Amino acid sequence: MESTVETQGIRYHFIETKKFKTIHLVAKFKAPLQRDTITKRALIPYVLKEGTKSYPKRQLLRRKLDDLYGGMFSADGSKKGENHIITIRLELANPKFLPDNTAILEEGIALFKELLFHPIADGKAFIPAIIEREKQTLKQKIQSLADDKMQYANLRLIEEMCKGEPYSIRVHGYEEDLNEVDHKGLYEYYQNMIKEDELDVYVVGDFNRREMEQTLSKYLQRDVHPMKKISLSGEKRISKQKEVIERQAVQQAKLHIGYRTNITFKDEEYPAFHVFNGLFGGFPSSKLFMNVREKHSLAYYASSRMESHKGLLFVFSGIAPENYTKTKNIIREQFEAMKAGEFTEQALCEVKDLISNQLLETMDHPQGMVELLYQQVLADTEQDPKELIAKIKAVTKKDVIDAAKKIEEDTVYLLTEEGGNASA
Repeated sequence: MESTVETQGIRYHFIETKKFKTIHLVAKFKAPLQRDTITKRALIPYVLKEGTKSYPKRQLLRRKLDDLYGGMFSADGSKKGENHIITIRLELANPKFLPDNTAILEEGIALFKELLFHPIADGKAFIPAIIEREKQTLKQKIQSLADDKMQYANLRLIEEMCKGEPYSIRVHGYEEDLNEVDHKGLYEYYQNMIKEDELDVYVVGDFNRREMEQTLSKYLQRDVHPMKKISLSGEKRISKQKEVIERQAVQQAKLHIGYRTNITFKDEEYPAFHVFNGLFGGFPSSKLFMNVREKHSLAYYASSRMESHKGLLFVFSGIAPENYTKTKNIIREQFEAMKAGEFTEQALCEVKDLISNQLLETMDHPQGMVELLYQQVLADTEQDPKELIAKIKAVTKKDVIDAAKKIEEDTVYLLTEEGGNASA
């Protein structure tokens, strides 16, 4: 059961469960994706891992976590729809399972406060040596994306497909922006972030709700100045399909296709779209896997993935360069087959069971539970995972066909070998 309360500029989500022997604290800072701030936001999780005001070195922070019976801390950034999310997690042992009546929970929350609001800095700026080192770490991460051709192809597909839309912005930022980031400017941005971002804090575990709320209110306070609302790009109709062919020294070509679904998490058709994706390319039993990979042996891999908050669907396949046109046509045939209802009731039931089990398994992990529940915040709607599972189980064949008919192919992206004929 999730209960929420908003106080001092923080929206708290309390999930009381006896399923875990740990207490999980998760903070999520949310802001619209913007090209001029993304590299700074991508860098901040790296900086937060370096230490806090009371533990100004990584080794001291690790030692403190060890003192908290092996506490676990992580920080990262992600994009969901047209928002960028910085997530900070702290996992603590539950004092109920410790031999002495320890103050671990209050100590842990005090540390959580520092991890969020008091990273290592001199009061006016971050430490220059730390910023320069972490800029190099992020630079290496950005450069490594070009080496992972599957990831690179998906980045390029999104950039071409969503040109001019915030969703096209790269979540890890841009190498060319790193030179402009310095210890003072980044600290100033961070200070604005902790005042202006929407902040949701999740607490998962076996705890006393009233005591937890009191302790959190004691430590987690912020001076809030909400940022001006930025209108996100809405539904986009496709006037002309795009085809983009890029050539590099690759042996295996990457054929990725992007679709506009016109369906997002808060829409009534979302459960049916979820089932559509499962039948189309979400599982090893799907049409893409069985036809493109198994039946015709055209792809090393073939699958689909949905973006629930932007309303997009992506198809991924790794192919021999000479099989481009044949593979593209067979993928399109599978899509048309879905719209025509060419799938059995048995396949429909199996996929609904697979999705339901997948969601239930995700709920068996604290991080997965938080991610599923946070979907409601992102979509500004109320639909907890149990409701979603019930709706998925109720999806009919007609529902899937109706959802399929709303989906439009937008962009075909091919990363292929230098020279050669891409349309062979």
